[in-house]
Amino acid sequence: MKDLLDKRLLWVGGKGGVGKTTVAASLAVLAARRDRRVLVVSTDPAHSLGDVFDRELGDTPRRLLPNLDAMEIDPDIEVEAHLSRVTEQMRRYAAPEMMKELERQMRLTRQSPGTQEAALLERLSRLVTDDEAPYDLIIFDTAPTGHTLRLLTLPEAMAAWTDGLLSHNRKSEELGKVLSHLTPRRGRDVATPFDDPQEDPLSDLDEKTRDVARTLIDRRRLFHRARRRIENPEETSFLFVMTPERLPILETVRAVEALEAVNIPVAGTLVNRVIPDDADGEFLRARREQEATYLARIDDQLTRLPRPRLPWLPTDVQGIDVLEGLADRLEALGF
Repeated sequence: MKDLLDKRLLWVGGKGGVGKTTVAASLAVLAARRDRRVLVVSTDPAHSLGDVFDRELGDTPRRLLPNLDAMEIDPDIEVEAHLSRVTEQMRRYAAPEMMKELERQMRLTRQSPGTQEAALLERLSRLVTDDEAPYDLIIFDTAPTGHTLRLLTLPEAMAAWTDGLLSHNRKSEELGKVLSHLTPRRGRDVATPFDDPQEDPLSDLDEKTRDVARTLIDRRRLFHRARRRIENPEETSFLFVMTPERLPILETVRAVEALEAVNIPVAGTLVNRVIPDDADGEFLRARREQEATYLARIDDQLTRLPRPRLPWLPTDVQGIDVLEGLADRLEALGF
């Protein structure tokens, strides 16, 4: 598991309440201690990264330790920025008398299903593909499993949506030209259908159509680049955090299968809050017996993955001093 911290991107996920944020923060402390320049990012709309570090965090990176920055992405800020960009582009093409209605539609769009996810996906994609960022490692403290899986598979959905939108407009000669440029051609790389450096794919479009097409193509290229990096095991790993209980086990097994099915590399699982061997008392004895059956189940169902175990701590995890101690424990487990 040690090479996890040598990657460029590390995603820490799992069911809600299993300790993802604590583990992500502790791994960030451990990596920074090894002189890696680390950014740890919370993508969960219900942020708790700042609570774990006991520091106030916002939408831009804040230095917490030498080599360690942290931030919490604000989905509302992302939606506002995203819709502002769209509105500004529409303003260039719509008649002035239509703008009032278009702005009303944009206000309604703020509450539409998927708007927050689309804006969040674009922000994450820019972080994933930013080679100029001053970091060796970016750790993503993700939202609960379902939200994260949907987010990671959204690039394909958005690409399909874009193509579908343009297909419905085939009757439009100019949009038909756009569609022809967005469709992979025979013999070309399906994953990168727009990246032929010898050719300007928009050269035969008029100026107005070229601007629309350029926006669509730039977004698709961004999502494709992000997806290729997320799929690349040389750059990316996904670590699941779970507790030895029935529901987290069921959810983790399904999530691992779902990610593997779409070629996203899963490096392992961390079994958190295991009852320490020296804990005593009748209540803990009974809990330990039940826990043993779940630990055996984890070993049986996830046998192909590393499964280190982290004991239950006597206190809550809050503040950098406690995270330093947890980083020591993770290092002792082989991280």
